[in-house]
Amino acid sequence: MKTPRELKVKPIKNGTVIDHITANKALRVLKILQLPDQKTAVTLAMNVQSNQMGSKDIVKIEGRELESREVDEIALIAPQATINIIRDYEIIAKGKVTLLDEIKNILICSNPNCITNTPEPVEKLFVVLQQEPLVLRCHYCERIMDQKEIESQFEML
Repeated sequence: MKTPRELKVKPIKNGTVIDHITANKALRVLKILQLPDQKTAVTLAMNVQSNQMGSKDIVKIEGRELESREVDEIALIAPQATINIIRDYEIIAKGKVTLLDEIKNILICSNPNCITNTPEPVEKLFVVLQQEPLVLRCHYCERIMDQKEIESQFEML
């Protein structure tokens, strides 16, 4: 009888590992990060068994650290995600994404008549009403957006 071989994912020397992504959301994370591109090596694992979550996705990005805005966007679709910064194959920083109380200039209000959808120079601002499942309210028109509406803004093209 053959013994199954375990597949190992090569560690990255420098970059970022995004772990504990909600299962089947890794492609949305890649869209937020505008990956893949011509020069960045990306490793993607989807529906990986997890004791904590049942199943999860993982994204490894060689040679790149995330900007705070990117982390804020990831928190909208993967609120349990952790971000690990890797240098010389070692984790030098590890943290959980944090959903802010207010979301600024990331999402578009789903109300076509909202002032934020006009040429007026108005900051897009949403207040977090509930984190699980995510529910937001537009600061201006008070339109409520649920998790499905929020995630639709991060769909793959």
